[in-house]
Amino acid sequence: MNRRVWVAGAAAVGVLAGVGVAWQRNAGPAGPAGSGAAVDPALAALWGLTLNTPEGGSLALKSLQGKPLLINFWATWCPPCIEELPLLNAFSQQNSANGWQVLGLAVDKLSAVQAFLARQPLAFPVVMAGMEGVALSQSLGNGPGGLPFTVVVGAKGQVLDRKIGRVSPDDLQRWHGLK
Repeated sequence: MNRRVWVAGAAAVGVLAGVGVAWQRNAGPAGPAGSGAAVDPALAALWGLTLNTPEGGSLALKSLQGKPLLINFWATWCPPCIEELPLLNAFSQQNSANGWQVLGLAVDKLSAVQAFLARQPLAFPVVMAGMEGVALSQSLGNGPGGLPFTVVVGAKGQVLDRKIGRVSPDDLQRWHGLK
C-alpha cells in the first residue's frame, strides 16, 4: 500500500475518532429518520474518506450517500464475522435492487483479506480499514471496539441502528424495513 495513502488514511481515522468522541459527549445518539436531527458528524467525516479495495483500487465513500447503507466492520481472524458474512452477502444480493447497499470494512491485513475473498467472494464492496478501522468503528458508536460491528445508515444520512456482535436474520429483516 502506498505510504502516503496509508498516512492520509491514518490521519483521517484519527480525525474521525476525535469527532466521534466529541459527538458522543455533546450531541448524544442520532435521532430517528425524519426527526430533523443534525447529520451525525462521524458520518460526515466518513463520507470524506477514500479507502483502498483488496483488488488494488479505491472507493470514495461519498459515492454511497443517498441510499440506505449497511456498514459492516469485520476481520478474517474473527469467527462471528466470518459466520455472518453469508447472511450479509445474501442481504446484499436480495436487496440491492431495492436501493440497499452493503459495505464491508476489513479491520485486517491486506493479504489475509485477499486470500479470504479468493475463497469466498462477496457480492458487496470491501474496503481496507486496517487496524485503524477500530477507531473508525468507535467514532460510529462502537465504544468497546469489538467485532463484528454493523451500522445501518438511512438514505437521509442518519444512523438508524448499530449492533456489536453477530448479525442475525431477524436483525436483517428489521433493518430491511428502515430506510
